[in-house]
Amino acid sequence: MLKITLPDKSVLQAAKGTTLAQLAAKIGPRLAKAALAARIDGRLVDLSCPIEADAAVEIITAKYPDALEILRHTVAHIMAQAVRHIYGQQVQYTIGPPLTDDFQYGFYYDFDLPQTITSDDLPAIEKEMAEIIKQDLPIQRLELDPDAAKQRFAELGQAYKTEMIDDLLCDQQLPTLSLYEQGDFTDLCRGPHLPSTGRVGPFKLLSVAGAYWRGDAANKMLTRIYGSAFFDKKQLAAHLDKLEKARKQDHRVLGRQLELFSVHEDIGPGLIHWHPKAGLIRHLIESFWQQEHLKRGYQIVYTPHIASERIFEISGHLEKYAEIMYSPMDIDGTDYYLRPMNCPGHYMIYLNRPRSYRDLPIRYGELGTVYRYEPSGTLHGMLRVRGFTQDDAHTFCTPEQLPDELDLVLELMDFMMKSFAYEYKAYLATRPEKSLGTDEEWEWATNELAAALKRRGLEYEIDEGGGVFYAPKIDIKLIDSLGREWQGPTHQVDLQAAKRFDLSYIGSDNTPHKPVVIHRTVLGSMERFVGGLIEHFAGAFPLWLAPVQVAVLPVSQKFSEYAKAVHQKLLSAGLRSELNHTADTLSAKIRQATLEKIPYMLILGAKEAQANRLALRERTRGDLGTIALDEFLCRCQNEINCKGLTG
Repeated sequence: MLKITLPDKSVLQAAKGTTLAQLAAKIGPRLAKAALAARIDGRLVDLSCPIEADAAVEIITAKYPDALEILRHTVAHIMAQAVRHIYGQQVQYTIGPPLTDDFQYGFYYDFDLPQTITSDDLPAIEKEMAEIIKQDLPIQRLELDPDAAKQRFAELGQAYKTEMIDDLLCDQQLPTLSLYEQGDFTDLCRGPHLPSTGRVGPFKLLSVAGAYWRGDAANKMLTRIYGSAFFDKKQLAAHLDKLEKARKQDHRVLGRQLELFSVHEDIGPGLIHWHPKAGLIRHLIESFWQQEHLKRGYQIVYTPHIASERIFEISGHLEKYAEIMYSPMDIDGTDYYLRPMNCPGHYMIYLNRPRSYRDLPIRYGELGTVYRYEPSGTLHGMLRVRGFTQDDAHTFCTPEQLPDELDLVLELMDFMMKSFAYEYKAYLATRPEKSLGTDEEWEWATNELAAALKRRGLEYEIDEGGGVFYAPKIDIKLIDSLGREWQGPTHQVDLQAAKRFDLSYIGSDNTPHKPVVIHRTVLGSMERFVGGLIEHFAGAFPLWLAPVQVAVLPVSQKFSEYAKAVHQKLLSAGLRSELNHTADTLSAKIRQATLEKIPYMLILGAKEAQANRLALRERTRGDLGTIALDEFLCRCQNEINCKGLTG
């Protein structure tokens, strides 16, 4: 008999070979009915898995976080089975992972189909899925040796699956591979899955998209079907509502509607064209960024966009990041690369003359554009691009100065996040498997980052192994208005750069020492940050960032002279004003300004002209009554000065 330890520390005895479904039944009929999967010594497995040794066992029910992923993975398989039923045995199915982010669809599956399908075809697939669920087909796990597994998929005509098996065997030696069967459908899968198709709850197929096989544009374009699934209808309805809100705030949709940015195939994918309105938003953010850095003792620098291979050999980028760097250009017999990072240029400025401990700390800041290859399938509007501008900065300091410098970095980051109405979470990313430096160096740098977070009073999570190859780091995830997390600022304590580039300073003991280098951004990249801001504010930017702050709307042409005078006074006061002098009706003018998400509208008619006042309308609150021009200017200036975040 085996000893089975349950989560409440109680111990049961069970015969060797008892399945987890049988164990759940032994514990109680209610648990047996609710059981979906299980965990043996921390490893997720199917209920059909036998227990072969003493173990800690946890039965997974719908209330467990893991359950949703298992459910969605199972529904993805059911969808693939339904697609084959409808479109025939020539359908090739590739991968179908579950997605667990609140603002992702829930699951998808990629198919190589014999015909094009659209969202109009989804109801028919849903109907067939419902039939498969109704049949309550057992879902069985098979363990086959790699040759037998490959033969099985070859017989099924599944070339993508045989390719995946070859790839798996290239990476590691595997005695067996796991397959799952439900009725007439077989898939290569790690699992686990629900015990049968009848255990699936409410689901919904949501959209059809294109996706390159393996995310590479050189490969065939596949058909990706997205869907979502939950254990009850209320959860599904709430999730669909979140997705609809996210869809309306999608920066790509708003970017077109508000004429903010574009991407052009003739130039190249992943390369952003900033239109005048977004260009102005970027200018305002960059000016604000520069002002705040200058206040804190940073010096603004600019470095070249290309450099010889020698610098990237020293930095380690050619060794560690060659796959994201673009092919070199031959210049005078030497290979030059587009820079993937700004760091080496800042090191060169530091090395331009000898440094003393009295010179430190030195803080360089640059809005530097870098270029990295991202696979076509991963590109996503402004959020995942191939050319982007980082708000990069590097601090060179003594070890004794590091705590104060980290405090300064976190203070500036917090100030910037609040200025853009962001809450955030902090993560401490530790040493990855492949890294440079000694255990002592990594421990010291990681402890310094942890201590800085504690001094700031910031709670944080550990991202085990998430550091870069040369340094541990603090990653900041921004939380937007819909509750989503975005990758934002990062702060790294680097003890390797000084050794690689021979950076030094003369200490108070008159001998050379190595400086500590802090790499940091407080926004991330301008492309990702502005793309995120578009979604965060749903395109309705606060007054200080709005490309057009005030729309002047004369009721008719009779009041155009008064409108021109008001418009000119607004411009003279530094406000970004737009005069609508068309012959449209007032309601049409208001509608247009509302669609453009302009914060304020000034409506000018007979009463306003006679009293030398303005009828004020705000984009969300509507009519606010009449106001004197000077009072309105004062109101706007106060709102701009406080970044509009106090009211």
